[in-house]
Amino acid sequence: MLRQVKILLVVIAAVACLTMATTAQAKTELTMYYPVAVGGPLTKIVDSLVANFMKQNPAIKVNAIYAGNYNDARIKALAALKSGKPAQLSVMFSIDIYELIEQDAIVAFDDVVETAEEKAWLGSFYPTLMENGRTADKTWGIPFQRSTIVMYYNKDAFKAAGLDPDKPPATWDQLIAAGKKLTKADGSQWGAMIPSTGYPYWMFGALTMQNAQVLMNKAGNETYFDSPAVVEALQFWQDLGTKHKIMPEGTIEWGTLRKNFLEGKTAIMWHSTGNLTTVKKKAKFDFGVAMLPANKRRGTPTGGGNFYIFKKTSPDERKAAMKLIKFMTSPESSAEWSMKTGYMGISQAAYDTSKLQEYVKGFPYAAVARDQLEFATAELSTYQTGRVRKALDDAIQAALTGSKTPQEALKEAQATAERLLKQYR
Repeated sequence: MLRQVKILLVVIAAVACLTMATTAQAKTELTMYYPVAVGGPLTKIVDSLVANFMKQNPAIKVNAIYAGNYNDARIKALAALKSGKPAQLSVMFSIDIYELIEQDAIVAFDDVVETAEEKAWLGSFYPTLMENGRTADKTWGIPFQRSTIVMYYNKDAFKAAGLDPDKPPATWDQLIAAGKKLTKADGSQWGAMIPSTGYPYWMFGALTMQNAQVLMNKAGNETYFDSPAVVEALQFWQDLGTKHKIMPEGTIEWGTLRKNFLEGKTAIMWHSTGNLTTVKKKAKFDFGVAMLPANKRRGTPTGGGNFYIFKKTSPDERKAAMKLIKFMTSPESSAEWSMKTGYMGISQAAYDTSKLQEYVKGFPYAAVARDQLEFATAELSTYQTGRVRKALDDAIQAALTGSKTPQEALKEAQATAERLLKQYR
């Protein structure tokens, strides 16, 4: 009898071990691509958030893969889909939405959410940030590393030039006037720099909105590149270098502009709020952050990356991906991400957390990008986004380098966009 009991216990133990092993093998595995657009230690921050998620969700394993910049992330994610070894989710450009829909690559979140709580979650983000994530009455992208363009300025340089360091330029005319005082004749310091490589269309979207003109319609099938207000905005950008002499003529590199600002080579730079934490840590001078100056009105496009779930996912993978995205966009995670990077919190709930409230209280510039949402518009996004965007980028750079007039360059860009988009109307 004793021998039979021992045998039974061994069998029970073996079954338990087998069950545990089977459960371990049944762990849901996710591959997530994500980009870094502004440099800095962002990969470590993403990895830390993902590690915390896996501690709380031991049945889910996440392979978070840094994929380069936004364009690299899109290319790698789509290549993985075609290779038969797809990722389940990715952070990609918010403006990739039309291309991803057209390729039937992503699933709408409306078709994934199940509970009333999850449906409420879809409506919990700042509406302006959702403009690049919604189309055709469905939500395709969830905001994560989101930004607006802000104006960084060197307060010490302002003081040296006889300018009030607590009154950054609030209009185009004030930008020109301050820029002239800040520009040194020997070329060691420029008054202002606006980057025109990397994402020139993004900076241009700020200028056109300040001139009360958006670049495209909400359906993503029409652009307004050759409208008079858009031409005026590009003429102003060109004039900052050629006429007013407060900015170098030609193009200004996106990737080195932050370094130029930190080294005192420009007193003002327009750049992503995603640079804020790095500037805070590395600036050896007193600096300020302000909303972009107005002409007819204030304006900036939103920017940055959204979460997407790919269509080639199993029901279990979609549920796991939803858990991860909800964790990464929770008020607590969003607050942590904002403080560590400079990207904005993506919901009011993030700014209502005690830790972000305390951070903003001690460092008010952390709220500038969020406050600027009042004047923001969606980033340029259309069908055939890559080709339409390239046409505009080429036009901007042609005007800034002087090879074409703003009107000539934008007329050509509009003709290209018209040819590409007419099939979608």
